[in-house]
Amino acid sequence: MTPITAPTVTLRHGAELPRLGLGTSPMDDTATEAAVVAAIETGYRLVDTAENYGNERGVGRGLKASGVPREELFVTTKFNRRWHGVEPAAEACERSADRLGLDYIDLLLIHWPNPDQDLYVQAWQGLDRLLEDGRVRAIGTSNFKPTHLERIITETGVVPDLNQIQLSPTVTRESARAYHAEHGIVTQSWSPIGGPSNDVLRAPIVVELAERYGRTPAQIVLRWHMELGLTTIPKSSDPGRIRQNIDIFDFSLAADEVVAITALDQGDAAGADSDAFGH
Repeated sequence: MTPITAPTVTLRHGAELPRLGLGTSPMDDTATEAAVVAAIETGYRLVDTAENYGNERGVGRGLKASGVPREELFVTTKFNRRWHGVEPAAEACERSADRLGLDYIDLLLIHWPNPDQDLYVQAWQGLDRLLEDGRVRAIGTSNFKPTHLERIITETGVVPDLNQIQLSPTVTRESARAYHAEHGIVTQSWSPIGGPSNDVLRAPIVVELAERYGRTPAQIVLRWHMELGLTTIPKSSDPGRIRQNIDIFDFSLAADEVVAITALDQGDAAGADSDAFGH
């Protein structure tokens, strides 16, 4: 089968990020290795992992087994609250790079702001230092609200390349997306098709559009993310679904169809609250 290549977006610090990649939570090392190999064979060039997923070694093995040159791949990982600090962030980066078997990380994220311990500004300063030292090509945040982003930008003067947030047709994060757009931060959606309940995939508008375009409901939802200018990392361990997820760049949704899907929004309260949850 012919590989399918996702288009890229240029991040503020210059790295080229594929707009769609492979998510790996909550797969173990063995499943992750196989999924990464299948994804790269399909044409994926972005793989997303995290310290907390416990599968960075599996990602590294899959990258190596794929045989694709390192410079053609884009690897994202994230660190936990124990590493919130300038020096701890550097140690987190080193440990992740060791587990991944990589000399550098393309994009390193603070996984959650954890405002209860109030150290995410220091963690951000640590990421900025790693960027200056060339240990990472891009830096960003995960699950940061506009209030968290405003604080790190105000106190450090450094704007994230990307903020990765829970975002789907039922949790559209309109205010966060608007803040990102205003500050040149790329939005990346995790749990893009709504999580394990799959309620979004059964929504009448999604089913109707899937029939109209001859696509799967998941492809319709992922195309919705593309129409909104987002980037996303759908997770799958099934080779067939891995291919379906990236096979969305040869059709478009009409503006009114995008609006109809967006109308499924249940508000921010339907998603994770990063002021109350984090690790």
